[in-house]
Amino acid sequence: MARTLPAAPVKPPASGHAPDAGGRRLPRTLHPVAWWIWALALATAVSRTNNPLLLFLVLAVLGYVITMRRTEAPWARGFKYYLYLALTVVAIRVLFRAVFATGITPRDHFLFSLPHIPTPDWYAGIQLGGPVSLEALLSAATDGLRLACMLCCIGAANTLANPKRALRVLPGALYELGVAVTVSISVAPQLVQSVQRVHRAKRLRAGRSKGFRALRGIIVPVLEDALERSLRLAAAMDSRGYGRAGTATRRSRRATGALMLLGMCGLCAGAYGLLDATAPKLLGLPAMGAGALLCFAGLRLGGRRITRTTYRPDPWNFAEWAVAGCGVLSAVLLFTNVGFNAAELNPSIYPLSWPTLPLVPAAAILLAGAAGFLAPPPAPPARPTVPAPRTEEPK
Repeated sequence: MARTLPAAPVKPPASGHAPDAGGRRLPRTLHPVAWWIWALALATAVSRTNNPLLLFLVLAVLGYVITMRRTEAPWARGFKYYLYLALTVVAIRVLFRAVFATGITPRDHFLFSLPHIPTPDWYAGIQLGGPVSLEALLSAATDGLRLACMLCCIGAANTLANPKRALRVLPGALYELGVAVTVSISVAPQLVQSVQRVHRAKRLRAGRSKGFRALRGIIVPVLEDALERSLRLAAAMDSRGYGRAGTATRRSRRATGALMLLGMCGLCAGAYGLLDATAPKLLGLPAMGAGALLCFAGLRLGGRRITRTTYRPDPWNFAEWAVAGCGVLSAVLLFTNVGFNAAELNPSIYPLSWPTLPLVPAAAILLAGAAGFLAPPPAPPARPTVPAPRTEEPK
């Protein structure tokens, strides 16, 4: 009887991200910095326009990308709460515009009138109550919608990017600040997860799911869970030596702080020089370049006293360049005003008419949505292995 030799093990690709035999891309987690660059670039593009059609198109692009590329992690389930926050921002903006009725012209279409509250002389220029027009409410709604889209862009970055992996790519000098930011970003998804878990447990126990008593029964376990998470995090950080002074001297700390302070002042002066056309030329790009160099020197000097090791660093491949590039290119197209009229980005409500959809800005926003298929598919959640049943050998 011929013996069959065992097949040689198939060696996986070196990077683990190459296509398989069927031409499909293997699932992996995209670099978190790529998602943040994409989201911040799209938020920058949103700040350029006030057209409600373009803003709704941005929300549609965010929804498509998140649906296609979000994972099953706890922080990936909180985008709907950012949508609730966005709706709240729009409602508050409209309410404030209705209460502080300013900028009403005779050409407006009046809807209703609120009771007028007289204000003292030192509060002149601000009117409480009075007539409310359709144009004023639409203007407030579009302004609130722009801010809501920017909040949703940040929410998309928090949904798609792994905050723990984003901490590993920060410079050593910003490690402590990055830990604080990462913990603060992770609080909201963890609270959402705790609320869902407690609510599910109460439903399984046939408890009250409505009313004030149900709310009280959810808040106490959620706060207890948050306290336990905080204690576990503090114990883990203390066991890993977080916050230890190390070999840093007082002189090096002062030098790092001085370089960072001077660098931030240079960046602020450079930004002011670029925004103000009447400012001296030295307050423009030269001041910004000098500030950037001082900040870089401060980060390098401060990073020498912190030694970190990285296990399996996240790769930066073609997918990362493509995702970050489509977001940056979308912002560049909206800021260059090439191929369209800049007035189409901020349509006027006088006379009251339906806004037009400019083709080039719409194509730029759709280009940002290409990240939904340029990014690799997320890795499926790991399933617990079920041990095989034990079979007793016959005696």
